[in-house]
Amino acid sequence: MSFRSLPGVARPLALAALSLAVAGALALPEAAHASAFQLKENSAKGLGRAYAGSATAGGDVSVVANNPAAMSDLDGTYFQADLTAINFSAKFTGGAHDALGRPISGGNGGDAGTTLPVPALAFATKMSDRVNLGIALDVPFGFQTEYDRDWVGRYDAIKTKLQSFDSTLSASFKINDQWSVGASAIAERTNADLTNAINFNGVGLGIQQGIAAQTAAGIAQIQAAAAAGQIPPAQAAAMIQAAAQQGQAAAAGVAAVTPQGADGYAEVKGNSWAWGWQVGTYWKPTANDRVALNYRSRITHDIDGTANFTTTPGYDLLLANPALSGSIPAFQRTAGKARLTNPAVASLSYWHQEEKFGLGMDVAWTQWSVMRALTLKYANPLQPTTTLPFNWRDTWYASVGGEYYATDKLTLRAGLAIDQAPMNAANRDPRVPDAARRMATVGIGYKANDHFEINASYAHIFVSHAGVNGAASATGDVLAGNFNDYGNLLSLSAQYKF
Repeated sequence: MSFRSLPGVARPLALAALSLAVAGALALPEAAHASAFQLKENSAKGLGRAYAGSATAGGDVSVVANNPAAMSDLDGTYFQADLTAINFSAKFTGGAHDALGRPISGGNGGDAGTTLPVPALAFATKMSDRVNLGIALDVPFGFQTEYDRDWVGRYDAIKTKLQSFDSTLSASFKINDQWSVGASAIAERTNADLTNAINFNGVGLGIQQGIAAQTAAGIAQIQAAAAAGQIPPAQAAAMIQAAAQQGQAAAAGVAAVTPQGADGYAEVKGNSWAWGWQVGTYWKPTANDRVALNYRSRITHDIDGTANFTTTPGYDLLLANPALSGSIPAFQRTAGKARLTNPAVASLSYWHQEEKFGLGMDVAWTQWSVMRALTLKYANPLQPTTTLPFNWRDTWYASVGGEYYATDKLTLRAGLAIDQAPMNAANRDPRVPDAARRMATVGIGYKANDHFEINASYAHIFVSHAGVNGAASATGDVLAGNFNDYGNLLSLSAQYKF
């Protein structure tokens, strides 16, 4: 086979395949509990009430991370450890086709869900009558999904794993018996490990389109020269026929070594450290009522990633051809940097306390609109910057819940919550097959003595219809269908007061 060099024609689409394979792998994955990839699981007590009264119910050291101002109610030194097992399911039904409309082989991916532990630790101590200090370790964002490697949506996603670990240092100041304020400094580490298949048949189609475009351009030049009288008509006809034959042979050669189903594999790993902050207020308007307002800043990460690729023998033949090697991506190990932002969160918490029971509510706003697009820049200057649109919207979370004090030692809890999703069927991606959620929770607490207590809670998450209206991969493969999702949470905690 002989190939023409393909500068400026096949190269942009082929580079886009490489670029979007990396950028898509750095994109954000689905969440476990809250909308998108947000997690709230740092308190078994809070989960039992669907996080109603998350900063105002009292006696919960997780306020170090949720609203530092509420630490003013912690009279003493406390240590609290929480562990939440998140079990979720995500099953796809539908199909996919390639850029030419041909169906893509493969199954529905199996159950992409799994069971993961989410730990949280919190420590708080009263330094004086007005000042409390605290340290918390938790996971505010994270998830993992993994589809079968041969499923129909493999060009969009196979494995997705994201974890953001927070170290929070908090302080509160009690202004008077009614008002307290607090602030936190947050150090956040984000790790990502993501994979997807590469459709080398789709890359080959792009190269063939480049050959066809360049052949057509060459024929047009010959025709123009003949019309200007620079080439005799007979010679022009022979040149046109030769160019057409060469183009057809080159395209056929590419098609032969990149058949449908010729898949490669991409894996991207990246990490980043970044800083954030939060501020909170805590107000007791009456002896039985408490109100707390908290704002957590968004945290922007410049994630440094490394992409590794597995190619096919056929594509390696194309790379070995000198006429193509400089015009198509080598799919070799390369570095990339993507800037992504974990969203800001504002929350309002209320609690009403009586002798035998307590009732509360929480409302939270999450600034998912910061996820308008993801931009990836490459270490290789020959690879253009890639921008992937998300166009997510801000969301609201609302919950109501309460506690019943059956005895001095035994507490029963229950709650209900609703949570919006930041995307819809038009921009839903298989890495984030999220939809609106409704949650029902129950919990129990046992106070062994004045120093030690344990708590346990369970929640079931009902997820609304999650349609996918044509999610497109880097090589133009289109996925359409529905996800059936649900989740179960089991949380345990132990608290010790020194």
